[in-house]
This record gives sequence, structure tokens and C-alpha cells, in this order.
Amino acid sequence: MEKLRLDKIVSATGLYSRREVKALVRQGRILADGRVVRSADEKFDPEGTELLLDGRRVDYQEYTYLMMNKPAGVLSATEDDKGRTVLSLLPPELQKRNLFPVGRLDKDTEGLLLLTNDGPLAHELLAPRHHVDKVYFAQVDEEIEEADCRAFAEGMTLGDGLRCMPAQLRIGGAPDTCYVTLQEGKFHQVKRMLASRGKPVKYLKRLQMGNLTLDSALPPGAFRFLSSEELESLKNFGK
Repeated sequence: MEKLRLDKIVSATGLYSRREVKALVRQGRILADGRVVRSADEKFDPEGTELLLDGRRVDYQEYTYLMMNKPAGVLSATEDDKGRTVLSLLPPELQKRNLFPVGRLDKDTEGLLLLTNDGPLAHELLAPRHHVDKVYFAQVDEEIEEADCRAFAEGMTLGDGLRCMPAQLRIGGAPDTCYVTLQEGKFHQVKRMLASRGKPVKYLKRLQMGNLTLDSALPPGAFRFLSSEELESLKNFGK
């Protein structure tokens, strides 16, 4: 692996800013292969050098990948003047990693949200050419009918002229519930499509994005790091 500046390696853990790393170096608290590091600008191979901070190993992570079960009432944004964002649900050390949500969920929509600082991967997942399926569970005001399923499958033009690609609508375990699979992610699309069929949405939750499925053990507002298998599956999606 190419050599990187010490301040970049240590700050990538999310525990310290680059300015704080410089202070740690001045205090002699960082060792590289047993010797005290004298400059935060010095470069090291993160994989070939044993870096210790106060005796604890520093493991370099270029990117971070989190799965969150987004709760209702928070915004899928990095910052907003009007309310809390999903980043506010993370501990301080993760808030320092420049994470952002891959795609957006409406404020009142729950469910799967991928947070990362890997811009290239996010771009690939959101690229229209890859047609990444997104699966939602919805509860509506009226019963879902087979005619609604056919309308979704044929593609729809909404009242404002928005043309929607063919999508899958499946009736859920109760007649007023359903599962919607889209390859698009236009503004309020699931709600607008169901409303156009006279089925206003009362509850909406995203369950899946591409090969990534929401962990049923995650309560709303909780998150976890992606497993190596999940990450590998995401990176290979569309190849």
C-alpha cells in the first residue's frame, strides 16, 4: 500500500482531527514500529507499519460503511437548519468521518440507509445505468387491488407529468399493506405513485437497496458496520 501521512492515518479512525493528531505527536504519544514519531507529516505504510497510540494499535480505515435503520422524524442529510439529521444519531467519533447517506429517505420514512464516506461506491450505487432495486413496505388507507399491481407493472404517468418506470407492487399480508420495488428514487415517488391510485400512504419503510437488506435486529435509530460479506456484495453489484 502507498505511504500516507500520519495525520491522515490516525484521523481516519474518526477519533481525532488532524490538528489533534499533531498535538498527540508533540506529546510523544504515537509510536511507529517502536520509535516515537516526531512529525505528523511523516509518511508510513498503514498495512506494513505497527502504529501505536498510547499503547493501542491504530488500524487504518480508508472508508467507513454503516447500515442504519433510519427512524421517522430525522432527515437524510449531513446538515440541516430545520431539524435533526441521521448523522446526529452517530457517536462523536463517527461524526468526524465525513459520512453521508447514500440516497435519501423522506423525513417520515423509516428503514434501510447506507452511510459511508466512499464517494466512488456511492456514485456507482446511485448511477441510473445500474438500476439498483429499492424495496419498500407500505401501509395505505385503502385495500391494494390487482389493478394497482398491473398499473405499477405497466409504468405510470403521474398527474404532474412525471413518468415512472415500470415497478413491482405486491399485496402484503394484510389487504392495506404492500411491497413496492423501484429502480428509481424520485422525490416522494412511492407515496406519489400510490396516491395516484387512491391509496395514500400511512407508513413507509425501506427494506432493501440492491444486495443490501435491512438487519431485522436493528431497532429504529440504531446502526452497525457492514459485514465484509455485505460490503463485498455491494462492491460487486452491477459488475
